[in-house]
Amino acid sequence: MPGRSIIRSSWVGNVVFAATALPAAIGVDAFEPVAVVVALLLFVISLVVWVWAFAVAVARSSRGDDIAVGNLFLFEGQVPKGVRRQLFASVGVCLVITAVTASSDPFGVLVPMLPFGLVGLWGARHGEFRPRPGVEREIRPLRPERRSTKRPSER
Repeated sequence: MPGRSIIRSSWVGNVVFAATALPAAIGVDAFEPVAVVVALLLFVISLVVWVWAFAVAVARSSRGDDIAVGNLFLFEGQVPKGVRRQLFASVGVCLVITAVTASSDPFGVLVPMLPFGLVGLWGARHGEFRPRPGVEREIRPLRPERRSTKRPSER
């Protein structure tokens, strides 16, 4: 499965979020400041992931791929079903954790940005996009022709 580390990161983020936000939601006072810090940290990580996904998408677009928001974040086109299922399930689980814990940890509403950003990162790195109309892709040979640096008289 391509992008396994991205999928794993999405689930790890959910586990960390749940491990700190759920105890705070049920009234464990010691977890309240930890839950706030973890939520903010996961949000900051999500900002980095979004910028990374955007940069990769822009680079691919400049090389001739037709990338739009819909096919980057919604996985329009050919995406393995396992990848689609895992990443969108992770988003769903994060949204459920957020809904359950939002009253005790208002910063937790920022956390779903991480799995959404990881969806975009997967799409930017591993998604298949059709060529952009009007752009010719540069085709490079596998073994470029090497020119001799010797003078004709030395050959």
